[in-house]
Order: sequence, then structure tokens, then C-alpha cells
Amino acid sequence: MHNDLKKAVEVLKSGGIILYPTDTIWGIGCDATNAEAVQRIYDIKKREDSKSMLVLMENPALLDRYVDEVPEVAWDLVEISTTPLTVIYRGAKNLAANLIAEDGSIGIRFTKEEFTRQLLQRFRRPIVSTSANKSGEKSSVFFDDISEEIKQAVDYIVEYRQDDRMPSKASSVIKLGPGGQIEILRK
Repeated sequence: MHNDLKKAVEVLKSGGIILYPTDTIWGIGCDATNAEAVQRIYDIKKREDSKSMLVLMENPALLDRYVDEVPEVAWDLVEISTTPLTVIYRGAKNLAANLIAEDGSIGIRFTKEEFTRQLLQRFRRPIVSTSANKSGEKSSVFFDDISEEIKQAVDYIVEYRQDDRMPSKASSVIKLGPGGQIEILRK
């Protein structure tokens, strides 16, 4: 895992794209503050850039750096969640402009998975996390499910957990509105 972490951080710092295991499914990722790298992911996925992607972070204490105002209920949701949870916050900041949704929001998930947690600690910035597939196609739960086209399009493929067959699924998604209003988008 150490060599994977070292190489993945080098690729992210140089503006590259990685294919990596997350706390949910296999993902395509890049530096969430690098607009050119974010655009490359949209191109790889053949996804409209009006459909924003989420970012992974390892520490909720960093949330204030990337969101203008964090509703109190957000802290509770992050703390009590026992499964992967993506929360969509209003007022995204300090991220690539093409990553932020048209309404100014951004989806953020705090990972507890060992590889992504260490990757984020070493990289020191949020990382884009989007499913390793073309837009509209089935998400790749296992490494073997990922198309060769996706594998050829990235700059580095993490070796860690390629043989992992533990079932997983995409995260739950909640959108926070004014006054702490909660909208469940995906269970």
C-alpha cells in the first residue's frame, strides 16, 4: 500500500488522474482544486460538466475551508453516520469552479477507509471521487468491472484492493438546505 500511496500522491500533485478504491466503489479521482484535472475526468466519463461530482475528505475539521456555512445538523450527520454518507452543502469555495454545481453546492464525503484516508492525509487537499465508468453506465463495484477504456484514460491505477470482492455500494446522499432542511437524494 505504501508504494501505491506514494505514486498516487505524485500523480495527483502533477495534475494527473488516478483510478482507486474508495470506501464505496472504485473511483476516478484528481485534485479537487485543479480545474484542468477535473475537466479531464468529465471528458473521460463523457459526462456533462453541469453534473457536479463529489469530493472525498478525511477530516470534518477541514470542512470550513471548502464550505461557506456549515449547518449544525451537518456535524451531527457526519458524526452519527455508520455507513458512507455524501452530504451536499451550499456555498462551496476553494475548489475548482467546474466541480461546483450551478447552484453553488458541492457533495462531500468523509472517508473512513484506510487507503483513501491515508491518501488524503498525504495529499492534503480534497480529491474528486466519481464512479469509474462512463456517464450513464453501471458503476464498477469491483476492479474487474472497470472497462479497459477507463483504465487506459487514467494516469495511475492503484494496485491496492484490486482483488477485493467484498460487496459494497454507493453512498447515501443527503442535501442540506436553508435552516438545516434535509432532503434525502439516495438511500
